[in-house]
Amino acid sequence: MSSDNFKAAALMTGSMAGYTFNDACMKVLSISMPLEQAVFLRGVLTCVLLYALGRYLGALRFDLPARDWKLIALRCVGEAGATYCFLTALFHMPIANVTAILQVLPLAIALAAWAFLSEPLGWRRLGAIGIGFIGVLLIVKPGVGFSAWSFYALGAVCCITFRDLIVRKLSPETPSMTVAIMAAVAITVGFGAASIGVEWVPMDGWSLSILGLAAIFIFLGYLFSVMVMRVGDIAFAAPFRYTGLIWALILGLVLFNEWPDSLTLTGAVIVVATGLFTLFRERRA
Repeated sequence: MSSDNFKAAALMTGSMAGYTFNDACMKVLSISMPLEQAVFLRGVLTCVLLYALGRYLGALRFDLPARDWKLIALRCVGEAGATYCFLTALFHMPIANVTAILQVLPLAIALAAWAFLSEPLGWRRLGAIGIGFIGVLLIVKPGVGFSAWSFYALGAVCCITFRDLIVRKLSPETPSMTVAIMAAVAITVGFGAASIGVEWVPMDGWSLSILGLAAIFIFLGYLFSVMVMRVGDIAFAAPFRYTGLIWALILGLVLFNEWPDSLTLTGAVIVVATGLFTLFRERRA
C-alpha cells in the first residue's frame, strides 16, 4: 500500500470520526436544548470556520451561472431536509441505529442515479442493492420493535440522495467550498427562522463547550473529506466511510449506554457488506 493511499484511508477515517463525534455532541445537547436553537448556533460557528477555510484555500467563487445557482438552491433544500430528518431521528433513537440506516446511502445513490440519470448499473450491483435494502428492513424492524423515528432516518436518506443527485448536475467549475458554505448558510438561516417559534433555553458553560465541539467536529469532518480527494486513490479510501458505524457503536456505548440488538447488527453487517461489494464492482467497471 502506498503512503498516499494510507493517508487517504486515514483522512477518510478521520472525516467519519469528525461527523460522528459531531452527531454525539448534538445528541448530548438534545437533552437540554431545542433542535432549532442547537442547529442555528452550531451553524453560525460552522459558517465562520468554513468561510475562513475557503478564503485560506482560495476556493470560494460566487460569480456562477444562474443555472448553477438554481441547482445550489435545490441542493440547499435537500441539505436542510436531511439535517432536520437526521437530527430528529438522532435525538430520539440510538446513535448507532441512525448511523446504520444511513450506511445504505451509497446503495440508494447508485440506484437513484441509475433510475433518474441513466447511469449504468449491472445486475450484480442491482442484486446487491436489493439485499442491502433487506438489511435496512432488519434495522428498522417494521412491525416488531418498530420506532416511528426510523421514518426520519429514512427521510434523511432520501434527502441526501436528492442532494447528491443535484451535485452531479453542477458544472465541474463550481467550487465545492462554495457549495458547502451556501448549504451551511441556508441551514443556519432556515433553522434560525424556525427557532423564533420555539422557546430558547439559557446556555451555561457546559452547553457552550459541547456546541463549540460540535462545530469543530463537523468542520474537521468536512476538511478531511476535502483533503482525501487530493491524495491517494479515492476508490481505495471509499470503503473507510463505513468506519463511521464503528465510531457510532463506540460512542453510543460509552456516552449513552446504548447497544443495538442482534437484528440491527445483522442488518448493519448486510448493508455494509453490500455497500462494499458495489464499491468493488464500481472500481472494476
